Amino acid sequence: MSFVLDCETMTASKPDLTTTAGKLADLRARQAEAQEPRGSEAVESVHEAGKSTARERVELLLDEGTFTETDALARHRVEEFGMDRQKYSTDGVVTGFGQIGGRRVCVFSQDPTIFDGELGEVYADKILKIYDLATKTGVPLIGIYDSAGPRFQEGIVTAAAYAKILRASTEASGLVPQIAVVAGNTSTLASLTVPISDIVIMTDDASVHLTTPEVVSKVTGVEATAASIGGANVHAQTTGLASLTAATDAEAISAARDVVSYLPVNNQAVSPLGTAAENPLDTEAPTLDEFMPDDDSVPYDVLGIINKVTDGDFYELKANYADNIVTGFAHISGRAIGVLANQPTSLAGCLNGAAADKAARFIRMCDAFNLPIVEFVDSPGFAPSTEEEHGNVTARAAALAYAYAEAQVGTVTVITRKAIGPSYVLMGSKNLGADFVYAWPTAQIALADAPTAAEKLGVDADEYADNNINPYVAAESGLVDAVIEPAATRKQVVEGLRLLERKVLHPRPKKHGNIPL
Repeated sequence: MSFVLDCETMTASKPDLTTTAGKLADLRARQAEAQEPRGSEAVESVHEAGKSTARERVELLLDEGTFTETDALARHRVEEFGMDRQKYSTDGVVTGFGQIGGRRVCVFSQDPTIFDGELGEVYADKILKIYDLATKTGVPLIGIYDSAGPRFQEGIVTAAAYAKILRASTEASGLVPQIAVVAGNTSTLASLTVPISDIVIMTDDASVHLTTPEVVSKVTGVEATAASIGGANVHAQTTGLASLTAATDAEAISAARDVVSYLPVNNQAVSPLGTAAENPLDTEAPTLDEFMPDDDSVPYDVLGIINKVTDGDFYELKANYADNIVTGFAHISGRAIGVLANQPTSLAGCLNGAAADKAARFIRMCDAFNLPIVEFVDSPGFAPSTEEEHGNVTARAAALAYAYAEAQVGTVTVITRKAIGPSYVLMGSKNLGADFVYAWPTAQIALADAPTAAEKLGVDADEYADNNINPYVAAESGLVDAVIEPAATRKQVVEGLRLLERKVLHPRPKKHGNIPL
């Protein structure tokens, strides 16, 4: 969205600044200007485009009446290139703090009506102050993005400012949740902090791209648009950057409020409580005893298991990316958790590089913010293909192992059907670090499927399956804590998570490991 950057003149007479009344009038006039820095016509243009203003987005995000703005009267200090005639209040970004569901958060919202949301030095200082405020007070930071990148009139200092912001975002990572709501075209250097965020929510008409479409078109000779190189569909289905998409500003901001309700406010806080299910410890799910198909080649939707074991409020993330694995938040006995599951309706639950990336990133986010992880396993292994091997699937699988092995939160694994070879190892195995591993009697836990193992060993496949493709060999070896009736899964998981609230680990001192990226 682009706007003509004319300097607007004030027609009201100036107040008498020698009096207290005059000074108060002057303050109120300045505050009023900050509410609509480009005037009512700019606000109307935003509304005509079907969008909300930067300030309206903040007001939608926060509980009514809780927003406290910071640096509302900030203006840039540049005189060259006609900038002396274009000094608007807020300088293109609304910043401050408030509450979501009664929990405090910090927020910034980029304003495309001022210099297309381009960042200048004062603008950057405002964002840096909000990062500092969020990290030292330990509250989530929500950024609403709508920016064309650096402000060319201010030159190289804007690039230096982006470096400062990237450093601040990196330092905040793992300390407080960072949520990015991308509500417009966000390009060049402005796009770089979006992937550092823990959750990325995009409106359908928004985009995130490092190179402009004009440059892509010129270099490749193929016409490119913001949507084609970095639109919401691209990031929801191809790159996996978008955790959620929404049709409108209001829906995207509502999603951000939902996400905040599942996340602890910082890395020292416990997972938040929702509304506990009635008599959670006594609740079983008898229908799960009939859930699993007798034919192990028949797919089923794992969401049916997730919603029976949790409190029924599963909130899925990245549903359209690597849909052979499911990630999302839920409550169980009222406590927020992270859920990770193979999805047999896609690739028969096989893992691949994209699924490993999705799972590893999710595990690390949950671990950073003390969300216990519950995994549901049904995977025959990795999908074999030349494309996967050329796509560095080995390193991506190792990154998944790294993320799980490094996790310090409570972890519970439920093997519902297949846990074969690499999938057994990587999907929350006992020796990788799972605190509790439960298996249904339908579980098939083995190094390889029966035909593969029988061919390798020169034995009958049916006989091998009868003796080895079951949960009991693993249980006898202590690799499974218990073989349980499916109906008892919720009770077992609840009991395990209650004990794991007391889990304490003392990792070996080091700066950090070197995850295979």
